[in-house]
Amino acid sequence: MAKPKHKVIITCAVTGAIHTPSMSPYLPVTPDEIAAAAIAAAEAGAAILHLHARDPETGQPTQDPDVFGKFLPRIKQATDAVVNITTGGSPHMTVTERMQPAAVFKPEVASLNMGSMNFGLYPMLKRFSEFNYEWERQHLENSRDLVFKNTPRDIAMVLAEMGQARGARFEFECYDIGHLNMLAHFVERGLVTGPLFIQFVFGVLGGMGAEPENLTHMKRVADRLFGDSYAFSVLAAGRQQMPMGAMAVEMGGHVRVGLEDNLWLEKGVLAENYQLVERAKTIIENMGARVMGPAALREKLGLIKRAPRASVDGTAGCADRGSFWHWLGDGQTIF
Repeated sequence: MAKPKHKVIITCAVTGAIHTPSMSPYLPVTPDEIAAAAIAAAEAGAAILHLHARDPETGQPTQDPDVFGKFLPRIKQATDAVVNITTGGSPHMTVTERMQPAAVFKPEVASLNMGSMNFGLYPMLKRFSEFNYEWERQHLENSRDLVFKNTPRDIAMVLAEMGQARGARFEFECYDIGHLNMLAHFVERGLVTGPLFIQFVFGVLGGMGAEPENLTHMKRVADRLFGDSYAFSVLAAGRQQMPMGAMAVEMGGHVRVGLEDNLWLEKGVLAENYQLVERAKTIIENMGARVMGPAALREKLGLIKRAPRASVDGTAGCADRGSFWHWLGDGQTIF
């Protein structure tokens, strides 16, 4: 088989809302930690930084724009990477809550989940039994009865608020074939235009398993629905992160890594985000492909770079929303 010749996008999802602080000392929690992890991932080769926030005291997922405001300016000043702000937040949140940071900061890219699904995290209770915060256990236990709600009305709301009103492009997260069909539905309605960037998601209980046959089938269906008007990336939870990523590269696709999806560098060795990016880059280059930089990525996806409005004085960000908006200028954006 011929070696891949295309340039590969590496996305790094640095913290997410799935794993909890007690699972790894390297999981970024505070604004300082999230900023440092994101910057290191960009320096290692990540062209996209997929960003969530956490309560700096407890590590619990939060969509509070004040918290995002304490690390986003540092990241934008220190890197040229494309910032992707989640609208997925946590499955426990409403869609209105989940949209808040992207609505405030107007990123180049926002993630968008393309369908409702069961979202089972409780199997992790077999591997982790001791927690520093009570919310961590409940976070996993409550997923026994958790539906991640992303109805057609929810999706249309995010598309209208973030795409039509604020000009964001999207990373469309598809956990199953039905999610591809839902995306095709919104393309047909004219609410989504290409080029599309689709994240195939594998390994979450309730979605597709991280198996090669599932990736082949997803690619086949996406080809039929979208032709040559899309690019795809692969996210595989846990130990299948690198094998499924390598398969994606072989098929002409792109790769997502990071502690949101996988805590381990190898068996028994916990990873830092930049190490996962470095490992992905090594695999990509050993396969004969190259890593795509932010400038080429912006051209490929039709993004418009939005430079910071002002400099940052070296701190982690502004202490509160009032000072942040004073620094930023009311109604403006850092992107």
